[in-house]
Amino acid sequence: MTVTVAAVSIEGVTKRFGSVVAVDAIDLAIADGEFFAMLGPSGCGKTTTLRMIAGLEFPTEGSLKIFGEEVGTLPPNRRPVNTVFQNYALFPHMNVLDNVSFGLRMQGTDKRDANKQAREMIDLVRLDGMEKRKPNQLSGGQQQRVALARALVNKPKVLLLDEPLGALDLKLRQDMQYELKSLQRELGVSFVFVTHDQEEALTMSDRIAVMHDGKLLQVGTAEELYDQPVNRFVADFIGQTNLIDATVIDDEMIALANGTKLRAPNPYSAGTKVAMSLRPESISIGHVGDVPAEFEPTSLTGTVADMNYLGHSHVYTVNVDWMPLEVRTAATPTSVRFEPGSEVAIWWDRRSDWVVPDEGHGL
Repeated sequence: MTVTVAAVSIEGVTKRFGSVVAVDAIDLAIADGEFFAMLGPSGCGKTTTLRMIAGLEFPTEGSLKIFGEEVGTLPPNRRPVNTVFQNYALFPHMNVLDNVSFGLRMQGTDKRDANKQAREMIDLVRLDGMEKRKPNQLSGGQQQRVALARALVNKPKVLLLDEPLGALDLKLRQDMQYELKSLQRELGVSFVFVTHDQEEALTMSDRIAVMHDGKLLQVGTAEELYDQPVNRFVADFIGQTNLIDATVIDDEMIALANGTKLRAPNPYSAGTKVAMSLRPESISIGHVGDVPAEFEPTSLTGTVADMNYLGHSHVYTVNVDWMPLEVRTAATPTSVRFEPGSEVAIWWDRRSDWVVPDEGHGL
């Protein structure tokens, strides 16, 4: 039987800075050839974890392996990884070719061979013809490609990317998301990508790790995190959702704050405080009395407080008895439009809600 060795294996890793626990006993395995994102707000521990993989920080406790080799105490130059930083860290006095070939030449590679490999990598990131330009003659996206080429030319087994798109404007960032994913697929190298941008992580990654306060909360595909979050934080951080406080009645029913009982299958015992995560796009809106019979057990009535047209959708804020809910509907020429003040009914398929433990409000 073939045993698959993880590209990166982290077991019980903790990192302390004095009395501050930046990373708290996390376990993580990143597969060979995987595009893996580490997602979370500032200060959650994701960059510290990346720096430990890179060798720029050492774990206080735990094991860190790259393709089965323990590297937790090895310096960066003895690890089969390379890192692309947000500021690109290009040498301003060197042209593109010299920047890309620099690492090879530092390893003792013959100049002609180093330049040959560098040109191949420059072609791969679609910068051919720009070899003689200096960094200040390049756009932000072009500088980022130079940084990628320089990191990849040494053929690392794992490429680490620390918010590399953060300095780009929205359109260029979206273009580079696609290009990064295409490049990763072509090369087959494991990418470990740190970001606080949910859309980036959801768009690009095979799997995502969500971190908060140094803890690893959930690892899964974009669909798993979005549809089946493990707790209130993950539900609130991934995409947009309505979190409705409730109390479990039994494994099929919950009671909302105003006493309304709704069908919501859940694994929690009676009396448990929970929150129901209800995504805006899963909610339908219509006139009171128009609720299809099959949705009656998951329907509420309320008043439209606000409506915004976004081109591809209408976004309504509907006030029910105890809280405002956001409703997102497809915008079509025949869509019924509800103005603020309209009395409406909202309903959803039971399969689209998800009950999570109530772990406090906010982030």
